[in-house]
Amino acid sequence: MSDAIAQLISSSQLSGGNAAFVEELYEAYLADPGSISESWRSYFTSFGGAQADVAHAPVLARIAMRSRNQQSPTASGPASASTSANDGETGKHAAVLRLVNSHRTRGHLRANIDPLGMMKQPETPDLALSFHGLSDADLDTVFDVPILFGSQRRSLRAIVEMLQGTYLSSIGAEFMHISDFDQRKWFQERLEGTAGQFNFDADTRLRILNKLTAAEGLERYFHNKYVGQKRFSLEGGDSLIPLLDQLVHGAGAQGVRDMVIGMAHRGRLNVLINTLGKPPREICDAFEGKHGPEGLAHSGDVKYHLGFSSNVKTSGGTVHLALGFNPSHLEIVNPVVAGSVRARQMLRGDTERMKVVPVLIHGDAAFAGQGVVAELFNMSQAPGYTVGGTIHVVINNQVGFTTSKPEDARSTFYCTDIAKIVNAPVLHVNGDDPEAVVYCAQLAFAYRQQFKRDVVIDLVCYRRHGHNEADEPAATQPLMYQNIRARKTTRELYAESLVRADVLLEGDAQTMLSGYRDALDVGLPVVDELTGPDGQGREVDWHPYLDGDLNQETVTAVPRPELSALAAALQDFPPGLVLHPRVAKIYEDRAKMAAGELRMDWGFAETMAYAALLKEGYQLRISGQDAGRGTFFHRHAVLHDQRDDSTFMPLSRIAPAPGDLSIIDSLLSEEAVMGFEYGYCTADPNTLTIWEAQFGDFCNGAQVVIDQFLSSGEAKWGRLCGLVLFLPHGYEGQGPEHSSARLERFLQLCALNNMQVCVPTTPAQMFHMLRRQMRRGARKPLVVMTPKSMLRNKLSTSTLDDLSGGQFQCLIPDSTAQNQFTAQRVVFCAGKVYYDLLEAHDKRKLSDIAIVRVEQLYPFPRVEVQAELRRFRSARDIVWCQEEPLNQGAWFQIRHHIEATLSPQHKLRYAGRDRSPAPACGHLDTHNAEQMALVEAALL
Repeated sequence: MSDAIAQLISSSQLSGGNAAFVEELYEAYLADPGSISESWRSYFTSFGGAQADVAHAPVLARIAMRSRNQQSPTASGPASASTSANDGETGKHAAVLRLVNSHRTRGHLRANIDPLGMMKQPETPDLALSFHGLSDADLDTVFDVPILFGSQRRSLRAIVEMLQGTYLSSIGAEFMHISDFDQRKWFQERLEGTAGQFNFDADTRLRILNKLTAAEGLERYFHNKYVGQKRFSLEGGDSLIPLLDQLVHGAGAQGVRDMVIGMAHRGRLNVLINTLGKPPREICDAFEGKHGPEGLAHSGDVKYHLGFSSNVKTSGGTVHLALGFNPSHLEIVNPVVAGSVRARQMLRGDTERMKVVPVLIHGDAAFAGQGVVAELFNMSQAPGYTVGGTIHVVINNQVGFTTSKPEDARSTFYCTDIAKIVNAPVLHVNGDDPEAVVYCAQLAFAYRQQFKRDVVIDLVCYRRHGHNEADEPAATQPLMYQNIRARKTTRELYAESLVRADVLLEGDAQTMLSGYRDALDVGLPVVDELTGPDGQGREVDWHPYLDGDLNQETVTAVPRPELSALAAALQDFPPGLVLHPRVAKIYEDRAKMAAGELRMDWGFAETMAYAALLKEGYQLRISGQDAGRGTFFHRHAVLHDQRDDSTFMPLSRIAPAPGDLSIIDSLLSEEAVMGFEYGYCTADPNTLTIWEAQFGDFCNGAQVVIDQFLSSGEAKWGRLCGLVLFLPHGYEGQGPEHSSARLERFLQLCALNNMQVCVPTTPAQMFHMLRRQMRRGARKPLVVMTPKSMLRNKLSTSTLDDLSGGQFQCLIPDSTAQNQFTAQRVVFCAGKVYYDLLEAHDKRKLSDIAIVRVEQLYPFPRVEVQAELRRFRSARDIVWCQEEPLNQGAWFQIRHHIEATLSPQHKLRYAGRDRSPAPACGHLDTHNAEQMALVEAALL
């Protein structure tokens, strides 16, 4: 017998008739330590904790022996009647404990969360008294239940009423899956302390009705005024508006100063007007097709994609509200909002993440179906991306997207089950019980502030109309829509309950609705608490960048003394730092480069660009799957001590404050991480923000961010962004994957100076390009085809003089033709192929061919190309040479630019791979043959 069991049996209070009760308690402790009282938990923990389960056989054997002794006489005589009574009493106590635990764990499955009453609920026999050996005859028996919060001694009837009020009413709470004991206990205390009785005062209840009136009144107003026009109505999910009202004002009372909201189109117009206070007149103008002059560069967007910001006065101060712009790609706004929140927290110095809060509003099918949701949850606690917890609200209208049933839209019982990957609690709540909805908002905010983790409110409701107002939902959900069309609205049901409670007089609800409609007719904001900014924190001034010119001359050179000082600071390591030998050699070489003893490589030039910008007061944020080291072992901006794996960033010697420098090895995500960095950029123009793909083609996984935000965000929404993408690109015989960063896709998206696409071929070009990105009075995305093998190409080097003088060259003129007056051919190219051409050119000792590098493919440097062509007046043969297949790469996207610079005597031709469905071939020998052929075609 183990010592723990011996102790268990020998203890006086645990012996005899109490053994069964103790065994039940111990089983409950092993399943969930939080399910029993603190005193019992401390006692069982003394055995070694729940992870050190002791053998139960001795206890069970003793109980069985005692049971047999009670049934037959022994030397000591028959069992006494009192012993049998004690056994029965302790067994009942154990049964009550099991009943409590069943309700905590599985009560949500039977909760009254569906306003339509049509949700298929699984069987839950363990919620019945009989399952645990209890019956109605026990209802008046008083039990001491130390695991319940509030009064511990209660009759079974009172216990059942409390459990049903807590776990089987309008809120189905899922929290027992959370591994952290304190978090489970936190929910138990608050839910069981309330037991479904929220006890809101009359003023609060009238405010809830007022917000429901606004929600319904707006939708009816638009429905009657703009018949058949799409607005993606909130009707059926009206309780979202009082929910948001509680979040805003509850957060403001607790010192929150910024709340950033992301949502798709369902209910967006309602949130814009009734939460953020956008003037109804502006929405009406959009319905009526009225808008100011826009032009191609400012094409605008449909009204239910637009964002807005405002300032709302609360009891604790002003809260700045921002609703993010979002395309129809549903959940893609989620990481964008998170990135924006992270930047705002940095700007406010909100290291505790208490003053800036993200709120994401989802659709049920999208929440379950869109992978970016899982990616963002996975990021939620990662140090480089955490925002201190997000409040998620799912508008669960129980119809997936357009017509699918829940079972068609997911493989899980709840649409919110994806949130469990990070142990997030989920509050399923009946949308027709607005007081329960508001209570869930209070609970969710308090949990987020307390534990800095994500929390989900599943607002179970319905959609009164179809996917849009022109849709006919009864065609695919006939029974559901018979039910919906027979139902009173949430506002009507709640108003009737307030009349019954003598909080509202008959007819007052209709008066409120009429008054709201009158306010809409005036067209001014209907939110009373709008105010000006609070003036706290670092306000961002975007005005210097509003008319940003990509052709602006920018000084990017750094004087030699400053370069020397920066290089010295980058070699200032902590005492005793032990580097890996290969890394130590890289830094030894960098010291020689700083002294002018070695030509400069890419890693050194890139690091010097960052150092110079940090010194000038800019901030730096780089993220990617190998950002610290660099995929190709060239950057080493984060050094790992070989003794203890501690890290050191040399750039930290230059950054004025720790928050000015972030270099993050990201999780294995492209879509969410790029979206996060885009959102960060839109909130902070003074941080050089870089997303680096491990290989260039990894950006395929983030194409939605590129298409919907990066390339068109300014045109659609006026959102400026200076995000830099590093996409390793180059044909090295490694197969179709990882050769191409899909240069052609970016060039297809380029128009009206919306972004820049560059292919630098020297370290100095990289240095000046990065500094230009921040020092120029423009904030446009920069897409960089970064090198792979070129990182260590001995021809691709620079000197310190290249950094202390000059600037970024959109085109690097020819330096190979011996006589510009006799050259017969000009070969234009971009990227690594230049060095292949140069090697072949020198090997063959060619003298009448000029090779020109186009370093910026967009905006295309037409003026510089024309200048080169004028240098070589005798040339007739003009060639564009590229590594990529004919139907990929730059050719089709820049051909018209080159043609616009040609004279009648010029003949333009292509030298490169033939068209191909794949970016590159899969065999090294084939690659080599193709590469040789395209070089030959360009030069011979």
